Amino acid sequence: MSRAPAKQEAPAKGAKTAAVNAAKPATAKPAKAAKSATAKPVSNAAPRPKHTEGRLSQVLVAPIVSEKATLVSEKQNQVTFKVLRDATKPEIKAAVELMFKVDVESVQTVVQKGKVKKFGRSIGRRDHVKKAYVSLKAGQELNFSGEGA
Repeated sequence: MSRAPAKQEAPAKGAKTAAVNAAKPATAKPAKAAKSATAKPVSNAAPRPKHTEGRLSQVLVAPIVSEKATLVSEKQNQVTFKVLRDATKPEIKAAVELMFKVDVESVQTVVQKGKVKKFGRSIGRRDHVKKAYVSLKAGQELNFSGEGA
């Protein structure tokens, strides 16, 4: 029968690095420059306008008129829109206020991923759609049906 060699004990933690560090010659490291908390880069560019009227007129693609959108409109005083994929919540709020002359309380957005569909032998995908649920302030109303206009 052959005997397995006895396990050697591992050196204590940090012993190996101490031996390696002892073999290296000591060199002086340059001091790091302190970061200044008050120094910020100064921009010479003119401030960019928040939202241009041309952009805001393009943000809202279409209102969504569906059973779910009608239910949300009645219960929570919200209006649902299909919007551009790169539209931001502040842009959507400004666009609704500009186009419909109402006060907006808040905006929630959802990106609905396009379904994968088969067309005969080929496979395609519908486009992704971004929806915005716009909450109107109390007493405000938007009506797309054309009644009372």
